[in-house]
Amino acid sequence: CRDQIGLDDQPAAIAKMKTGVRIINCARGGLIVEADLVAALKSGKVAGAGIDVFEVEPAENNELFGMENVVATPHLGASTAEAQENVALQVAEQMSDYLLKGAVSNAINMPSITAEEAPRLKPFVKLAEVLGAFVGQVTEDPIKEVEILFDGSTATMNTRALISATLAGLIRPQVSDVNMVSAPIMVKERGIIVAEVKRDKSGVFDGYIKLTVTTEHRTRSIAGTCFSDGKPRFIQIKGINLDAEVGQHMLYTTNADAPGIIGLLGTVCGENGVNIANFQLGRNRPGGDAIALLYLDAPFPENVLDQLRAHKSIDSAKPLHFDVGVA
Repeated sequence: CRDQIGLDDQPAAIAKMKTGVRIINCARGGLIVEADLVAALKSGKVAGAGIDVFEVEPAENNELFGMENVVATPHLGASTAEAQENVALQVAEQMSDYLLKGAVSNAINMPSITAEEAPRLKPFVKLAEVLGAFVGQVTEDPIKEVEILFDGSTATMNTRALISATLAGLIRPQVSDVNMVSAPIMVKERGIIVAEVKRDKSGVFDGYIKLTVTTEHRTRSIAGTCFSDGKPRFIQIKGINLDAEVGQHMLYTTNADAPGIIGLLGTVCGENGVNIANFQLGRNRPGGDAIALLYLDAPFPENVLDQLRAHKSIDSAKPLHFDVGVA
């Protein structure tokens, strides 16, 4: 917005300021009404001013330049016509790099990503977002702490970008318009503690990401990796190892490991016209805790979900939705 600071009725009018105020503008030309600033400098209302940007640029003739109580420096990005052209070209090139290569250069509020690391980082950014989205969709209580573990090759990547993606996925169920830029700020505003852990390769995978989220009542964890096809995969949920792809529409259930669970899930789905496209199971030990991931053609109906939860064999049942488009 232009003409925000002047002598008349602007929101932050010079007349309302304390006598002897000093004004610095290195943000945007035109924020200060320069004619009013000159008058205030002459009257002593404004004791001094530092100006880096001007109403008209390149600034060639300006009454502010000859005043003893003004320090003026050239706006390097617009001091010449050539500079203006070069700045415009630089912005266009950086936008082109982001859109075509995924590179982020000189961003103020987002981790920088070079064109060289973008192809390697891209699938893991998607993975990080998916891990956050999984936990965000199954967690109902307010989150207190978040730990993100980078194991093996992921520890050498640009983890700032991976953390931002994880947090975006984690809080998107509550804040639909969150993104990688705003997520770290929103998480901080909610008082959530975020811890990053890096370690050398410790298992069969070259690298993986593990997310652990703590609420007042429980702790949840999930781990995932990307194989050569670049697709994210779940490799551990609730401490239970498995190998599961990510589907658009899924159902996640937990239960004690006992006979009849697969039949129960199939029967409830079949009786209600819910088609199961795929099925993944996992357990920590015979007779211990077990989980199931059902891949569906459409969102799991709420009324069928109530039926499933009513069975004493099912500890919990949560519908899941993931954006499985290209990262």
